[in-house]
This record gives sequence, structure tokens and C-alpha cells, in this order.
Amino acid sequence: MKSYFVYIVKCKDDSYYTGITNNPEKRVWEHNEGISIDSYTFSRRPVKLVFTSEFSNVLEAISAEKQIKGWSRKKKEALINNDFDLIHELAKCKNKSSHLNK
Repeated sequence: MKSYFVYIVKCKDDSYYTGITNNPEKRVWEHNEGISIDSYTFSRRPVKLVFTSEFSNVLEAISAEKQIKGWSRKKKEALINNDFDLIHELAKCKNKSSHLNK
């Protein structure tokens, strides 16, 4: 069975990049080698692997990658630190019009 990994790397400029791969170590090496000049990480090298999550279904991995890419920095850092309570708290709607604020 093939595995797919959603990964997060921390870049030299302290930003985060989220991606998907079937080989996290090789993919981080590729980021650090600068294989693609058009890559987000090219000018932000070196990068350091800070998170991986394994999936057996590629569609689930792609869905998770897209979801994480849309998250705030704080939420990504909560994930990296396995702080699931904070992820839940950060996910709560904070709009004044929210039903939670009525």
C-alpha cells in the first residue's frame, strides 16, 4: 500500500510551506537543493521539516493539504505542536454576527 504525506516545512524567513509527497525526506532535500526556481521555498532556503501526517488515500491527503494551506500561522503552529485544543479554539468563528455571539 502506498503512503502519502502532508508536510509542513519552516523556511529561513520563518514562513511555513505546506505540501504533499510520498517521500518527505526526499521532498525536503529537493526544497533545499532548489530544484525549481519558481518554488515558494527557492528564495527561503534552507527549510526544515516540522510536521508530517501520513495518509493511505491520496484524495484525503490532498484535502488535508488544501485545508492546512488555508489555516492561519497560529493554527499551523498549533498543529505542529500537536495542540488540538488550541486548533479547536482557533477554529471557532469570532465574527460579531456569529450565532455563537448571540
